[in-house]
Amino acid sequence: MCSDTFGVGVRVTEEELRFLVRVPTDVDSGWTDPEAFQSLVAEVVWERLDRRSVLETIANEYDTGDTVTLGTVTLDPDGSVVDHDLTVPGGRDRNGR
Repeated sequence: MCSDTFGVGVRVTEEELRFLVRVPTDVDSGWTDPEAFQSLVAEVVWERLDRRSVLETIANEYDTGDTVTLGTVTLDPDGSVVDHDLTVPGGRDRNGR
């Protein structure tokens, strides 16, 4: 069994904020159900970050079309969390960065 690291972020669209899971191209074959591991990744993220404050910050400080990176989550195919590197987005500075 091999751990996989998934990148996570939120995409700002006209209508909604979309939670994104970036799947590595060489993902372990133990991940047989994409919906299941994407749900697991989301669960891990929201257990570690305050969902409401993160989404409010993104909605208020980022523009349509932006993708805000939250970090990474490393999991084993059995669902065990091996590691995570997650941060709350800080918004943009005065120069739009």
